[in-house]
Amino acid sequence: MLRKFFLTFSALFLLPFAAHAQEAAEQPAPAPASVPAEENILYLDLSTGGRVAIQLFANLAPAHVERIKTLTRQGFYDGQIFHRVIDGFMAQTGDPTGTGTGGSDLPDLKAEFGKFPHVRGVVSMARAASEDSANSQFFIVFYPRFSLDGKYSAFGRVTSGMEYVDKIARGEPPLNPSRILQASIAADNKPPVLPGPGTGLSEKPITVDDLNAPINP
Repeated sequence: MLRKFFLTFSALFLLPFAAHAQEAAEQPAPAPASVPAEENILYLDLSTGGRVAIQLFANLAPAHVERIKTLTRQGFYDGQIFHRVIDGFMAQTGDPTGTGTGGSDLPDLKAEFGKFPHVRGVVSMARAASEDSANSQFFIVFYPRFSLDGKYSAFGRVTSGMEYVDKIARGEPPLNPSRILQASIAADNKPPVLPGPGTGLSEKPITVDDLNAPINP
């Protein structure tokens, strides 16, 4: 009887420790260090006069965000024009040929159609007829266009500088297209590139050689 009591008492005494050990074993591994917020902010310095900041949706469209960041860091978007700009709809860029038919050398992406609606300022990936044909081209929405939801991969939204997007020249293609002077990721701390007066491009610094150059009639 005494032995039975001792075993029962021991089991009750050890039970909390066993449960604690099992709970500890079931705890998930610590999450990896979070990505700095600046790593998911895209800057577009536009020829229309200023810098546009875009919050990237890495949780909604991770493959598309990674593609945009990769091409941005390669300098792929620098100097590219907005080749298709429809008033009241959107401004499209990301084609190095400026025709709407080009892209990067990287493979096309699988669609990441999320639930974020195509409201004003949303940035979404352009594509051909195939849902899995997005590559490098993207567009910025001027006004809500919910018919695009579930058909195009939205990967970000403008958080500041939308006034510079509104100034992008309209046309398919525009007669005098606006362009991206520089695209960069906030974490890389690149200073803004501003357009020179009346050029639509960044102004080239004047050197001593320029000052001493002969004047051609």
